[in-house]
Amino acid sequence: MASKKAPRRQEAGDEPHAVVTRGGGVLTVTLNRPDRKNAISIRMIGELKAAIEEADLAADAKVLVIRGAGEDFCAGLDLKELLASADLAPEENERRAWDLGEVFVKLRQLPKPTVAVVQGRALAGGCGLATACDLVLARAGAQFGYPEINRGFVPAMVMTMLRRLVSEKIAFDLAATGRVIGAAEAERIGLVSRVLPARSFARDVEAALATLASLSGSALALTKQQFYQLDGLSFVDGIRLGARVNAVSRATPDFRSAIAAFLKK
Repeated sequence: MASKKAPRRQEAGDEPHAVVTRGGGVLTVTLNRPDRKNAISIRMIGELKAAIEEADLAADAKVLVIRGAGEDFCAGLDLKELLASADLAPEENERRAWDLGEVFVKLRQLPKPTVAVVQGRALAGGCGLATACDLVLARAGAQFGYPEINRGFVPAMVMTMLRRLVSEKIAFDLAATGRVIGAAEAERIGLVSRVLPARSFARDVEAALATLASLSGSALALTKQQFYQLDGLSFVDGIRLGARVNAVSRATPDFRSAIAAFLKK
């Protein structure tokens, strides 16, 4: 989408790890460490949180997009920072882990649709970041996986998204073997929303985002809220929740104007 806002201010010669631009109803966060395959740094986590808050408060931003600079989406946590944390107290490491976990939670709680635009590799925490978004648009040829086990590590937090998206057997296979899969298989098992052709990827993403940005903000917010509240509810409680959301949506200005316009046709 065309940008209407300059990236965040930064110190001279100090590039941000997550660049924010806005335009066409879309707030885009670009992971900005292409030389490190956009590895998630402590600084990037803070900038991601700030970007999500900005998206929440910005009336002109109806969709939040996360994408990566360069050839890859994100290869996971910064391994140098991860190794340096090995000698820290367990309490400090849990605090640092939760710092990233908050990004996943905030993406879920944001009352606007979130979209991961993935090309190249989305691995480990990078795969978790993509799947924490409501939609994952993958370029044909993209790769997804949880290779933490190969480094003596555990895909601990990202397993929460993985376990909700695919079957138990497939989730365990991916987490326990660390195998990396292609975009087509990721779509087949439910890890991504759509795989788009490489030759028209940019154009197809632009069209998908424009469609989302043109929809009713209140209807999208209610849809997202109800969708995730259904986790763990019984069939009857889910229908009851739907009745409440149905009643709320009928009172919104977007509903009134859209129905009135349709009836005039």
